[in-house]
Amino acid sequence: MAMWRSTTGRRDSRRARRRETVRVLRAQGRHGPELREVLPALTGLVLVLCAGVAGIAAGYRSLGLVVPLAALALLAVAVPVVVGRLRPPARRRRGRYTAEEIAALDAEGLALAVSRMLRRDGWSVRPPSGERVRPRVRARHPRGHRLEVAFRPVAEPLPDEDPPLARSRRADAEPPVLLIVHRGSFSGRDVRWARQRTGVRLMDGALLRRWADDTSLDRLIDLW
Repeated sequence: MAMWRSTTGRRDSRRARRRETVRVLRAQGRHGPELREVLPALTGLVLVLCAGVAGIAAGYRSLGLVVPLAALALLAVAVPVVVGRLRPPARRRRGRYTAEEIAALDAEGLALAVSRMLRRDGWSVRPPSGERVRPRVRARHPRGHRLEVAFRPVAEPLPDEDPPLARSRRADAEPPVLLIVHRGSFSGRDVRWARQRTGVRLMDGALLRRWADDTSLDRLIDLW
């Protein structure tokens, strides 16, 4: 009985280590896709293939061998492109994340994700800077607007948390808008604090997930 318990404990320990390894790999964007992530794409691909085969058969009866040959040439070009764009790593590089992927990111990974989402929306982004725990992302819009993104592990955006924003050397330069991103919910105290300060915006977890799901930032936050 003692040996059975010891073996079971070792199995549980291995499972826990595997789960932790998978969590770390997902946070780093190095873990492969799960079945639920690729199932919709596979279902759509099967439907498209069935429709394509039916169309090729009808074209062959009408026009001869030229139709299937043209279809094969088109597939040889299109399939690698479509499969590559549907892969999670390629999707994330284009600034599109699932809610599960956003939840699994650490502070550094979240800063990278926000940088990619800003580029997806047309912003010019500087690499994340600052400490690993609280990195910052700075971006500029083609219209000249500037944005600085700060991240909060806990939703407490109080004045003494971070040093003041660096101002431009030009006295007449407009300071950047400060966007505070948090994967949870902001308290009433947080909202009141932000409203009392010019150029501060809050993005909670619900808005962040919509942004990651390809909704443009300017449709979620009134930046100007």
